[in-house]
Amino acid sequence: MGKKDEFSAITRHIRVSVRAFYLEDQSEPEKGQFVWAYRVEIANGGPETVKLLRRTWHITDGRGHTQTVQGAGVIGEQPTLEPGGRFEYTSGTPLATPSGFMQGAYHMVVADSGEAFDVAIPPFSLDSPHAPSAGVH
Repeated sequence: MGKKDEFSAITRHIRVSVRAFYLEDQSEPEKGQFVWAYRVEIANGGPETVKLLRRTWHITDGRGHTQTVQGAGVIGEQPTLEPGGRFEYTSGTPLATPSGFMQGAYHMVVADSGEAFDVAIPPFSLDSPHAPSAGVH
C-alpha cells in the first residue's frame, strides 16, 4: 500500500506523499520546543506539465491551535513537473507541544493553458516520544 508512516493523496493525477521525522537533537522538550522534519514527494502521473506556484500549510498543535503559513513555491523553488516527473524536498516545523498535525495545499497551474488548480497535501501526524500519539483524525 505504501511505506509505514507515509501519508499520500492524489489530486488530478498529482500524488503528494509525506513522511515526518521527529528531530530529537533540535528539540528542547523542557523549553516547550519540539521540531520535526518532513519529506515531501510530488509526482505528476498525469498528461500535462504543471508548475507549483504557491503553498498553504495548516499546522495544528496538540492544544488545537492552528497556524496558517502561505508562501511562494517550496524551499525557494517553483518546480515544473512534466508528465512522469517528480520533485522531492525536505523542510521542517517547530511546535510548542509534543504532538500535532499538518495539512495543506499546493497551488499549481497547467503550463499550457494557465489553468489554476489546488493539489491536496494529506494530513499527517507530528508525533514525538514525549506524548501519546495524536494521530490524524
